[in-house]
Amino acid sequence: MSYLDRLDATSDADRWPLVRQWMRDEPLALYAELRAYRPVLDLPEVTLATRHSDCIDILGRHDVFSVAPYRPKQGNYWMAEDDTARHWREKSIMRAILDFEMIPDLRAWVEAEVTRRLDAARGCTIDAVAEITRAVPIGVVSQFFGLTGADPKDMIEWSYWNQMDAFWNQPFDDPQFAIADEIVAKREAANEAMRAYLIALVQERAAALQAGQPGDDMVSRLLRLSASQALHFDVPLVVLNAGGLLIGAVETTSHAAVNALLVLSDDAERHAAAVAAAQSDDPAALDGHVYEALRFKPAFPYFFRRAESDTTLARGGDYETLVAQGKMVLAVTHSAMFDPTAISAPESFDPSRGLRGSFTFGYGLHECLGRAIGAAMIPAIVRSVLRCQGLDAGAVDYRRGPVPEAWPWSVPGT
Repeated sequence: MSYLDRLDATSDADRWPLVRQWMRDEPLALYAELRAYRPVLDLPEVTLATRHSDCIDILGRHDVFSVAPYRPKQGNYWMAEDDTARHWREKSIMRAILDFEMIPDLRAWVEAEVTRRLDAARGCTIDAVAEITRAVPIGVVSQFFGLTGADPKDMIEWSYWNQMDAFWNQPFDDPQFAIADEIVAKREAANEAMRAYLIALVQERAAALQAGQPGDDMVSRLLRLSASQALHFDVPLVVLNAGGLLIGAVETTSHAAVNALLVLSDDAERHAAAVAAAQSDDPAALDGHVYEALRFKPAFPYFFRRAESDTTLARGGDYETLVAQGKMVLAVTHSAMFDPTAISAPESFDPSRGLRGSFTFGYGLHECLGRAIGAAMIPAIVRSVLRCQGLDAGAVDYRRGPVPEAWPWSVPGT
């Protein structure tokens, strides 16, 4: 039986859990059938859009498909708003301080740090998630963003629980790694601890600024901008946005780096080509391999939005579907990146594609704030790992959750 035959034979209450299981275990085959025969799948809990054009429609029409589901998780953070003055102003500020000029230095630092950690682990078994894919982004947050002085393990917890609650604990989710209310409580406790740390850090940097010894880290830059009173950006907003830098930089980077390594190692020819690219003197030679791997296995298979009014998806086609106001809509971008109407030869692994036509870093108004940094940091992690010959990786442990939690690696001796 086809997926749709099995789905139609299933009770309404069991359909979304079944689809969710298929999305996790056999996504590409499921998406191919949906795109062909039911590209807009309307279920009681959610409406899924699987074609590229409909995903563009959803993510590009923030006036109709809003990020309101994030507000209970992110409060008054600008990312939980759409086309508002705060969103435009604060996103512009944060992008301005995330200098493109620093990206070559950041990339080089990441590669050196991964290599240093692997060299230190020679002859040992390590947990790659704890020691590499989470630890190195924490180093970036400290080294390049200026968020120094906190215990790295605490910083990982702060990022983790915010991401788990915002992205994986929505009303349509059924988290197996923790009880829904416990996830909320963990996020609230993480934010209380993170806020106390950030307030102390901001006070320290403000004192240095007043003493005529301004730093050049991002928190110090934000404080100088705030003190100028050139625009509305007070000290509480400095604290809030500094927290956003931390939350956004760690868990998603870890997830993406693991996924890219899994895809590249899954096929011998693909792996050999990636290793050859990693050995190149050009640090960017591997980038296309990583981006293509993330098309095959993205960190986020969909982006969710809420319909703010009655609207229509796939308008004018055979599968035109009315979406009622208030309905949760999933733009299934993993499927969209394999839509042959938008992607040439989508089933082939083609490193020359780059990020063209992909949703790896989102799309539209809510495209990833740190896109340029992530597009360098993730390949830099993967490059250093692939240059470590003889590394033996075990199975990734997800601990019944949506993200990699542990990954044993045996690192060869000298």
